[in-house]
Amino acid sequence: MGFYDSEIVQREAKQLFEDYQSLTQLGSEYGRFDRKGKKIFIEQMEALMERYKIFMKRFELSEDFMAQITVQQLKNQLGQFGITPQQMFDQMNITLEKMKSEIEN
Repeated sequence: MGFYDSEIVQREAKQLFEDYQSLTQLGSEYGRFDRKGKKIFIEQMEALMERYKIFMKRFELSEDFMAQITVQQLKNQLGQFGITPQQMFDQMNITLEKMKSEIEN
């Protein structure tokens, strides 16, 4: 069975995409959130990034050809912006840490 044939992989990919879209939409209102709302948003974004890291690690560890193609495509796409997947995650963490410090002050 191929990596993408797995019902678990399909379900998690769909859920990650939907959760990301929802948080992105919600994030457009971030400036209007009170302190507690901002903290909740940041926590949810951190949890989503962690889930995404785990999901991507599954791709990297898979021997499935299509999974490896997906990893390579992501690296190529990010490479066009001069970053690696790890740098993408690092930058997101920096952004979230900055957001946290702004609400603590």
